[in-house]
Amino acid sequence: MTSLEDSEPYLDPSLSIEARVADLLDRMTLAEKIGQLAGSYVGTLAEGPHGVDDVIEEIDEYHIGAVAPFGWGGSPNESLADAVDAARRLQNYAVEETRLGVPLLFAADAIHGHAYVKESTVFPNNLGAAATWCPDLVERTAGITAAEMRATGAAQNYSPTCDVVRDPRWGRTGETYGESPFLVGTLVAGEIRGYQGDELDETSVLATAKHFPAYGVPTRGEDAAPVDVSSHTLRNALLPPFETALDAGAGAVMPCYNSIDGEPAHGSRRFLTELLREELGFDGVVVSDWNGITQLHEEHRTAGTPIEAARQTREAGLDIGSVAGGEHARHVRELVDRGELSERAIDDSVERVLRAKFALGLFEDPYPDPDAADVLGAPAHLDIAREAVRKSLTLLQNDGDVLPLDDGVDEVFVTGPNADEMVHQNGGWSCNADAGVPGTTILEGIADVVDDETTVTHEPGSGINAPVDIDAAAERAAEADVAVVALGEDWYLHEFGPSAETDGETGEFPTRNELSLPDAQRDLVTAVSETGTPVVAVLVTGRPLAVEWLAETVPAILMAYYPGRVGGEVIAETLFGESEPGGRLPISIPRSAESLPTYFNHLPHPRPIGSDEHPSSYDPLFEFGHGLSYTTVEYESIDLSADAICPGEDLAVRVTVANAGDRRGSEVVQAFGRDEFSSVVTPVRELWAFERVDLEPGERATVDLRISPDELGLFDRSRDGRLDDGSLRLFVADRTFELAAPPRDN
Repeated sequence: MTSLEDSEPYLDPSLSIEARVADLLDRMTLAEKIGQLAGSYVGTLAEGPHGVDDVIEEIDEYHIGAVAPFGWGGSPNESLADAVDAARRLQNYAVEETRLGVPLLFAADAIHGHAYVKESTVFPNNLGAAATWCPDLVERTAGITAAEMRATGAAQNYSPTCDVVRDPRWGRTGETYGESPFLVGTLVAGEIRGYQGDELDETSVLATAKHFPAYGVPTRGEDAAPVDVSSHTLRNALLPPFETALDAGAGAVMPCYNSIDGEPAHGSRRFLTELLREELGFDGVVVSDWNGITQLHEEHRTAGTPIEAARQTREAGLDIGSVAGGEHARHVRELVDRGELSERAIDDSVERVLRAKFALGLFEDPYPDPDAADVLGAPAHLDIAREAVRKSLTLLQNDGDVLPLDDGVDEVFVTGPNADEMVHQNGGWSCNADAGVPGTTILEGIADVVDDETTVTHEPGSGINAPVDIDAAAERAAEADVAVVALGEDWYLHEFGPSAETDGETGEFPTRNELSLPDAQRDLVTAVSETGTPVVAVLVTGRPLAVEWLAETVPAILMAYYPGRVGGEVIAETLFGESEPGGRLPISIPRSAESLPTYFNHLPHPRPIGSDEHPSSYDPLFEFGHGLSYTTVEYESIDLSADAICPGEDLAVRVTVANAGDRRGSEVVQAFGRDEFSSVVTPVRELWAFERVDLEPGERATVDLRISPDELGLFDRSRDGRLDDGSLRLFVADRTFELAAPPRDN
């Protein structure tokens, strides 16, 4: 039981963090140190239920220092009351009933809001957030997430996801910011600022950049499958967002599950020490993905025994084994006792963990906020969520200007598997049962937005995979003035499961083997379209689906991603023109799974039988950056500050745009470029800069883009990130500019 005086140096907040860490570390036994590196959980994994009392026993016996008592998919503590109760009980035991009173570090998967706690604000999933092209907005949503997490007692977020994705078959595509390293990195930096503020304090949560160094390009699009990429692709396409995250001050890093070049990241000193710490200079906490340690033995099979797996992770540079628990503590102690792991290595890891706990203010105030109910889902938070949805919704197609809908329509028919499904609308990494989950579905939103003279009718028509009553839906559609069909995917995690928590069996849509809509949804769209009633399709989905058939069948398609708690009301107001669809695609939408890979920044290559004989290497259904508006934006002028990009000097690109329509609108000004000739092969096009601007009817605005030569450097065979000599080409709207890249200083 804690019996220390407040005068103990490590309890004195007036001292420096380094002094407090040194004092506390000097007081700790080896067992207490090791406990800080072993995490636990409340909930159910493969071993069965693990409750608060079980964790207390682990704290007692193994001095466990980190716990996930809520905020993840296997926890029973989904209500605010249950989450706060679990946090209070565990933290009270750690602080009041242990010798040194070291507080626990509570972590959560809060990747689009604190969504595993029902009362929280749920924002659009990451791909939807990326469609806003608005780092400031991402920063604000992350700040809200941090506030709602800290109110429940959590102080580490397993976010942001820094992975660049190039294969939308991958089930975790929706957790990413898309296919452009520059866009991903820019948004990740905003997210980290939102989580951590200018520096860690009692209002921050520790940001965890994941999944280092390359998770988003698994073989076959299969989650956690080997990543088989060259060092050129790793360095120039996949690693840059992590470098941006570290520059932004990310306090923690999580390795990926994959093996890369034959080495599982969790057991790789090359990746976690030589690359991450020595080359990139990271000095924060490395925390395992949940089963990343045991996988070295059970699945990668680089470790013959569980204790060998523990040794590999420790030698690689891991600090906290997230859910490794008492077993990991025993293994680490045995390794030290056998002389296979030094106590100095343990001390180095513990210092990093304690430094984070002190910086987060956990020693001064480790408990949940007594007014947490006023914080979670606060009206101001929901207003920001509405802004995020408005700026994310992406109008892919609007033939004949079907949208926006006329306020005076007599009857609106709403159908489809995602028309009245709140859980589907929130998407993965959120509660998977309707009970107690607040929010507005698309059907409810439409019913709320129309006037009293308009009738809203509804038939589900189909589920995700199975028809319900398509004939009844067609009959209703025939009587309506317009039909809104909400299609897409349901709630899932990782490899489109777990099946016990989703609507389908393993291998059913959604699955990486099928990007097109299943027959039930296609049959519903066909039946409704054949009535002659104008049809608007709303895609509620975690990733881009191959919807070429849909684009040929219906006039209007709105990409909603997983829009979250207020998604239904904002979709409705957008359909009826109360707001405009502000999103632009952060990822290409392919024509089919057979056409993959489809990403805009692919590498050029020879065409041996002639250019006319080779189909295009990039021929998406809807390209990266695409998104329609309800107004017309004209580019009036584009001026450059120089005709060259020089080392150490940003190029300024001044773009004047005007709203030539009679509705409020927005534009995302995008600057792309390429290196015409370089020492290594470079993409045919890369995103170099962007800026979002909102415009009233008739308004014009000037946007200043800054292109830094640091962003254009190549990591080539000399292992030197640099800007090549030669010529560059810049693309803005329909204009092309030739730029020189003068010789760099040697």
